[in-house]
Amino acid sequence: MNQATGPHLHPLPPLLVVHDAADLRTAMDAAMRARLPRLGVLSAPSAGCFLGAPWWRALVALAAASPAPPGGETLALIDILDCGDAAGRALEALRLGQRVLVLDRACPQFLTVRERAASLGATILGERPPGLDLSEHGAARRIAAWLATGTGVEDREIG
Repeated sequence: MNQATGPHLHPLPPLLVVHDAADLRTAMDAAMRARLPRLGVLSAPSAGCFLGAPWWRALVALAAASPAPPGGETLALIDILDCGDAAGRALEALRLGQRVLVLDRACPQFLTVRERAASLGATILGERPPGLDLSEHGAARRIAAWLATGTGVEDREIG
């Protein structure tokens, strides 16, 4: 499993909001069944503030350690941590290797964090992109259709 990095991610694929390892496994399985070359996953809103970047990085590491599916096809994983308006949490995430994150553009330190991210080859999204939340009732039935729409997120202002 590869993890996509860098500021040139656009358009993003349709995103799935994951809350735990089970959600991430569900998302990965759906993407592999659909034979997608890449999967975009997004944390819960402000998860970087209340669960923290170490938790997110550990969750993503589980996905990276997953065995390749039969046939040996790899799935590139684009993982996005939402840090809400917490600049300190965003900087912590960058320090831990997070390459794509959300930081509210209204955050007073947004430009500073964006400059730091750019110097590391990371991407800051100034607003939360849309995603199918796997904790919503009936989401599991809608995953395939959501992933098949091909309506990824269009270009956003990034660092």
